[in-house]
Amino acid sequence: MKKRPPWVGPLVALLLVYALFAALTPDTFLRSQNLLTMARQTVVVGICAVGMTLVIATGGIDLSTGSLVAFTTVVLAKLLRAGVPALPAALVAAAAAGLVGALVGTLVGRARMVPFVVTLGTMSALRGAAKGLASEQKIDADPRGLDALLSSDITAPGLWIAAALAILVFAVLMFTRFGRHVFAVGSNEAAARLCGIDTGRVKIAVYTLSSLLAGVAGVMEFSTLTVGDPTDSIGLELEVIAAVVIGGAPLSGGEGSVAGSVIGALLITVIRTGGVHLGLPSWVQEIATGAIIVIAVAVDRVRRARGARAAAG
Repeated sequence: MKKRPPWVGPLVALLLVYALFAALTPDTFLRSQNLLTMARQTVVVGICAVGMTLVIATGGIDLSTGSLVAFTTVVLAKLLRAGVPALPAALVAAAAAGLVGALVGTLVGRARMVPFVVTLGTMSALRGAAKGLASEQKIDADPRGLDALLSSDITAPGLWIAAALAILVFAVLMFTRFGRHVFAVGSNEAAARLCGIDTGRVKIAVYTLSSLLAGVAGVMEFSTLTVGDPTDSIGLELEVIAAVVIGGAPLSGGEGSVAGSVIGALLITVIRTGGVHLGLPSWVQEIATGAIIVIAVAVDRVRRARGARAAAG
């Protein structure tokens, strides 16, 4: 029996939730402008979720994503205020995020430190560094055209950049040797090492790529804020992890779906937007999101249990 792709369940949930809100508030929720707004609001979480998929597939976790996004906005704002052109400034800011990921990956992959502890420390250190660079205040900067990345138009470059990155990472995971190594490390690191896989190098690459993508998300965040804000994106990492888990990736590693993670990010956005259209208070929206996360994990556990019984039988 062919195994069902992990993103099928989340896709069904997304369609059901969307249909529910569309039926309850058809006059506003079904407007094309609302669809575009939801797509724009998903970009930052979606890009970060694509990177987090790589990390979780290896059995790791990254709690520093929110701080990394905020740090990127501050670095970018500082560079723009210093007169650096928009494109080089954005590339340098994203590269700085990637360097942080390389350091984290080295500590996890070579020093074999626990990812939770390393990224928890990184989360605090990056937040402090962002506040220090910004002198504990927002940095106003001329966006020099970067604000057009997520303009209120279907041609907004940020939407297409996010889609291209998701497709690229999907292709890497599914069709390259590196992708097979990522899943092998998450499934059984000791066995992967015995098979000749350099697990440390895989982890360094994974955390570097994930942080680089968080840096790109930070550039997108700056395009909407047009300021460098060291207090921005607090709790973003939890939304990102939730999107990946909703998308069918177990925190134990060995599996992961870029499509599922993007669908999970969209589901969170639809719930939040639908709640706003219904006039629901934010605490109700948070409860609904939390309930869906728990249900997603429960369904995944049931699915795995059935798969194990089928394999044993």
